Formats: sequence, structure tokens, C-alpha cells
Amino acid sequence: MAAMDSQPSPRSTTVRDWVGLAARIILGGTLLVAGIIKATDIDSAIWSVRTYQIIPWNLAPIVGWTMPILEIIVGLLLIFGIATRWSGLLGTLAMVVFIAAIASAWARHISLDCGCFGDGGPVDQAWPETVRSYILDMLRDLGLALCGIWLVIRPRSALSVDRWIVR
Repeated sequence: MAAMDSQPSPRSTTVRDWVGLAARIILGGTLLVAGIIKATDIDSAIWSVRTYQIIPWNLAPIVGWTMPILEIIVGLLLIFGIATRWSGLLGTLAMVVFIAAIASAWARHISLDCGCFGDGGPVDQAWPETVRSYILDMLRDLGLALCGIWLVIRPRSALSVDRWIVR
């Protein structure tokens, strides 16, 4: 029986590098778009934060202003592949926080639009429809978190500034 080579094949490494690029573009692009949309309507972002009823009312403006800026920064870092492991970790943590916030609203029977892409706030819809929206939002964020986890475990990816700097 031949010994198994512990090194991945060059083809396998190339595929993983391109999967990393896809993970960077998916997570980074989502964060960038969400951040830009929120940054263009800060009042709506603040209102969305308040609707979750998690943080004190007077702290919502700080979160409403800070969140889009951080989303834009992390999104750009991911898209360009800069500090990929760390920006992937920040993107993953953001998704975990978003999932926890949605789950919290669900557990407290608060009907709201998540505000993930702006225009969040209370919604007037039947509870089963709200639950359906929450499940879909959390599944989307879970998928995005998995992209971030990939990048934390394997930050090397195609077409990244990190890779250019290391060479």
C-alpha cells in the first residue's frame, strides 16, 4: 500500500484558492452593499437598530452610524483580499451578531424587517410570514458566516492583495 501524500495536489490548491475568492466576493460584496445602502439613509439605519429593542434608545444612533461604516470597511478588505483571515473573522462575527439579533426579535415576537439592506423597522404582517422572513434572513446570514469561516480557516485565495504582498 502506498503512503498517502499529505500535501494537496496543485489542482486542489487552485480550486481552494478560487473558492476563497468566491467566499471573499460573496461576503465582502454583501457587507459592502448593505453598508452603502445603510450609509445613504442613516435615519433609517438608526430606526432599524431601535426596532430590535436590544440596546438603549439613546445608543442606537452610535450603532446606526458605526455599523454601515464597519460593513463598508470589512467589505472592501474582503473584496481586495487584505488581512483576509482577520476581515473574514470580522465578517463572520457580524453575521453571528445579525443572526442573534433576528433570533432575539423572533423569540420576543417582534415583527420587523431586519433592515439588513436598509429600510428596516416594524412590519404589519401575519406572524407566520414574519417567522418565514426570519428563517430566510438567518439562513442567508448563516451562509455568509460560512464564507467567513472558510476564510478564517484558509485565508489564501486567488487575486488577493495578501497573496501579492507575501510573494
